[in-house]
Amino acid sequence: MKRIASVIGIHTENIARYEELHSAVWPEILNRLTESHVHNYSIYRFENTLFAYMEYLGDDLEADMAAIAADPKTQEWWKLCVPLQDPIPGRKEGEWWMEIPELFHLD
Repeated sequence: MKRIASVIGIHTENIARYEELHSAVWPEILNRLTESHVHNYSIYRFENTLFAYMEYLGDDLEADMAAIAADPKTQEWWKLCVPLQDPIPGRKEGEWWMEIPELFHLD
């Protein structure tokens, strides 16, 4: 299993809409994530920062993330969510959400 944590910003005026969208995530989005071996996925907000955590249980993360990105319903969902987000400066090239390192873990 691979644990992945990432952060992104959100402007104050977008918080209510972002939280509204995520209070009822479309079933097709949830199914696609599950089919791509994403489990125990959570998004938290602290002020103007969103923190996401997920566990990846597959054996080809790159292929599974590509399948998510290629999914038409996911692309429709992203058209709603992406404009609400504000990427963190200093993220790696190609990253939207900035992956952050794990410093400690206890099972």
